[in-house]
Amino acid sequence: MAAGAAAGPAAAAEKVGERPGGQNRRPQPRGGPSGRSRIEEEQEEAVFRQVVSFSPEPLPGRYYDKDTTKPISFYLSSLEELLAWTPNVEDGFNVALQPSECRQPPLSSRRPRTLLCHDMMGGYLDDKFIQGAAVHNPYSFYHWQYIDIFVYFSHHTVTIPPVGWTNAAHRHGVCVLGTFITEWIAGGQLCEAFLAGDERSYQAVADQLVSLARFFRFDGWLINIENSLSLAAVGNMPRFLRYLTTQLHQHVPRGLVLWYDSVVSSGQLKWQNELNEHNRVFFDSCDGFFTNYNWREEHLERMLALAGERLADVYVGVDVFARGNVVGGRFDTDKSLELIRKHGFSAALFAPGWVYECLEKKDFFQNQDKFWSLLERYLPTHSICSLPFVTSFCLGMGTRRVCYGQEEAVGPWYHPSAQEIQPLFGEHRLEGARQGWVKTHCCLADAWNGGSSLLIRGAIPREVGDVAVRLFSLQVPVPPRIFLSMVYKLEGPSDVGVALELTTGSVGSCHIGGISALNAETSSRYSPRPLRVPPAKLARWVGHCGQQLRGGWIQRCYEVSLRGCLLQDLFVRFSRLPGSQEEDFVCRLGEIQVVDAGSLLKALPRVQAVSVSHLRWQQAASEGEGHPAGLQLSCTLHWSYLLSHVRCFRVHCCRGTAGCSAGGGPPGPERPTLLGLAFVNQYRIVDLAVAAIGPGQDGRVEFLVEPVPKEGFLVPQAEWGRAAMLYSMPAS
Repeated sequence: MAAGAAAGPAAAAEKVGERPGGQNRRPQPRGGPSGRSRIEEEQEEAVFRQVVSFSPEPLPGRYYDKDTTKPISFYLSSLEELLAWTPNVEDGFNVALQPSECRQPPLSSRRPRTLLCHDMMGGYLDDKFIQGAAVHNPYSFYHWQYIDIFVYFSHHTVTIPPVGWTNAAHRHGVCVLGTFITEWIAGGQLCEAFLAGDERSYQAVADQLVSLARFFRFDGWLINIENSLSLAAVGNMPRFLRYLTTQLHQHVPRGLVLWYDSVVSSGQLKWQNELNEHNRVFFDSCDGFFTNYNWREEHLERMLALAGERLADVYVGVDVFARGNVVGGRFDTDKSLELIRKHGFSAALFAPGWVYECLEKKDFFQNQDKFWSLLERYLPTHSICSLPFVTSFCLGMGTRRVCYGQEEAVGPWYHPSAQEIQPLFGEHRLEGARQGWVKTHCCLADAWNGGSSLLIRGAIPREVGDVAVRLFSLQVPVPPRIFLSMVYKLEGPSDVGVALELTTGSVGSCHIGGISALNAETSSRYSPRPLRVPPAKLARWVGHCGQQLRGGWIQRCYEVSLRGCLLQDLFVRFSRLPGSQEEDFVCRLGEIQVVDAGSLLKALPRVQAVSVSHLRWQQAASEGEGHPAGLQLSCTLHWSYLLSHVRCFRVHCCRGTAGCSAGGGPPGPERPTLLGLAFVNQYRIVDLAVAAIGPGQDGRVEFLVEPVPKEGFLVPQAEWGRAAMLYSMPAS
């Protein structure tokens, strides 16, 4: 199945109202004899009919949680499973939304890199639930601007990264690797099976590893052989690595293969804690070398000559748990980084989830920020280099769900795919005594869109008029006209002005045509310049600029004309009003958008071909004597849409016989209920309560698929994908 294509699911509900040949009947033209309203005409709704059956078709256990039928990420436990894998419809849930975003400097630069190896309690915990889970206090990583490579590690033979991690990392331009590991006696037997024979055996394994990365859209592999090898097997290992690396480079953009310091060229399992003549043959056969953790500075010094021009391809391992005879670790990990950077090597941070596993969960954000702030001076940041740039600062978790200031659901949730681009965190102080400061924090207490916002605290002393914080580093060649938007609110009484600022660099001759606020406010810095009769989509985008929005939020918009420029940095500046004394402030940022004006004028594709499959009915408790027992429905929705156009899909339903209102019309008997988010063209609905029905009656449930464009504005409900299912009880 091609990624992003509409699937042809088995076990689908029977579709009704089709013409011969399977073509859906289209609405009659506007003004025709049908007498339909405009909303009805614009909606194309597939209708399916289903007779309720309590004997469901079993779902494959690898892809679905056995208790709930929720789709889950999976691993492969054996060579046989790896060689037998072929992509199917169920695999589609685990495909990443997009390849890694462009960032600067690229991974191919010679700058020392930072690798994060995520090893947490065996892996595949709450993060395995592809569509999210209701979890209190989950682990979240959000310091992506410091990271080049993310490795998902477990002790299963083939660790396929859960798609939520891949989506979050790719959104930040970070490369994602799975792990191929063999261990103990069984691992040695597995290695002999594919390495001790001829080239066809190891090439078949390599081809499957490439196919997995290519299909699921992650970027490569960490190869970790933790068992001894025969002379025949170790002799073929460099050939296997070279073939795997070559094939991956051909089929996966920016693909990467790394080798872990374990086996030496004699076949012994003997960790070296350095790159040396005993393991160099493996380094020479792939893209990089990840050292074991028990090194000293003399190990680093010895590696300098051997690594030569490939210093950045040597990833010096740091066990954050500080197990064994190691330098640093825990809150002293900066001691390790100081030595590694002193000698110009890349760093591989193993299990930085220590702050979550070993410290108080209630203090997680505080401890996470402390850990990374101690390393900050050794972690060069990265720049985002593509538009649109839109973030609501959502961490992919929360205690409730909010959509543009309106609360949709209350309760804990965790969905790594929903994490938006995260800023540069930290504390920024002006020089000199009694000078101003600004500090940024994650905050789950309030949100504009998603589950969290960015909390900014600071102080503006009498000696200065303003303070500013750099939130994002960019390297974006901008189009002729861009729109910027910031949604924010000040907490408590405060006489502080808030403004979005930017810096530019020159591609050729950089010319800034002017920045104008698109609202009714006037200021000495910007003058109003309303648009001339903006098109409908653009008016929808800028229609609330300068206004008070739901929940006390304010949206401020800017129009910028640029020519020959690079957009470099985004700041938020806080200014004291003339005559005021020292000001402490607390500001909450809900969203920042930087969008090519031209992209807002393009028509969006429609969600098409919504279908229903893999139905499972369950009987709920009866509502009382004389009332039919309630029903619960589980099913899978599929649809067709170009994934390159969206941030995600929001999946809704209307239950009962009346249906629900379409966008633009008066509210119907029932408004859509949000079921969840999808990041591919399919979604599994689990245990949805639907109306009970009696003999001879029909029930109806309607499903709606809302695309969320990359530019970050709402699509009218009339333009969503729709499918309805009519259901009845079997004849007695």
